[in-house]
Amino acid sequence: MQATPLESDNKPYAKCIEVSKRIRWDIDRDVIRGRNFDFSKRFLPNGLSKINELDFLSEDERRFLSHVQGRTYANMFGLCERFIDAKMLEVTQQHWLGDQTKLEALVRFCDEELKHQELFRRIELLTAAEMPEGYAFIPQPNEVASVVLGKSTWAVLGLTCHIELFTQAHYRQSIEPDKDLSELYKDVFLYHWREESQHAILDELEWRREDALLSPAERDRAVDDLIALVGAVDGLLQMQAASDAEYFLATCGRTLSAREADKLRTVMLKAYRWQYIVSGVEEPRFMGILGDMITPEQSMRISSALAPLVKP
Repeated sequence: MQATPLESDNKPYAKCIEVSKRIRWDIDRDVIRGRNFDFSKRFLPNGLSKINELDFLSEDERRFLSHVQGRTYANMFGLCERFIDAKMLEVTQQHWLGDQTKLEALVRFCDEELKHQELFRRIELLTAAEMPEGYAFIPQPNEVASVVLGKSTWAVLGLTCHIELFTQAHYRQSIEPDKDLSELYKDVFLYHWREESQHAILDELEWRREDALLSPAERDRAVDDLIALVGAVDGLLQMQAASDAEYFLATCGRTLSAREADKLRTVMLKAYRWQYIVSGVEEPRFMGILGDMITPEQSMRISSALAPLVKP
């Protein structure tokens, strides 16, 4: 029997529900399992941390720097999921009295994002118990979420899609293949990746649905909102990179030269821009989705705004 238009339209949402049920996991039973992080191993792969550019650091120092960056990496995802969850809860309103398959898929998305926030809060507690005092995660999740949610839905969904696609790329291309990372740290992002794979599908579907509702003028304003959001993300990265660099300098066990300290600060910001902005911009699937929606002039505006952030 041939599917009706409604059934055909909700088929990818139904698939996300099926996968969500099949891969459902629990923080304690499946991920942490009573374990602690192995601090004798790195947290982040060198390709994400850019540690190979700091040839004046010893192996122990490089490993410690990966712990610092890995701690922030988890905290950044916890922060992002605060506004992602709030926006997706808002988006569910469009389906309350409509297709209940779509509604269920998005409600499951929101439930999983709440679980991910709890997971990353647990990660912060586990790392804080073993690392030197003095670390600070500067961005405040509720304050950041309030700013992000003040922008157009199109722009917020675009940023969300960008984040959840680069999450996929980081795990598949860097974290999963690296055999020398802390086992618990790898498992955190394995289980996170499993559910985020479905979220990225839903992000695209809802972003395209929102795009179809906009006039050309509304979309043009939304492009400006997306550019502003990327700029705001970069502002957070500059603050956190500076904080993390100073934390490392104060706790690494020796005094670096002025040249080495400056290089550390530069590479820290470069690494964070790569992790949270550039790697997503270079993700072909994201650029394909965005390219379907915008004009060549809008594409040039986005490229110009990104140029200072993606330079080598």
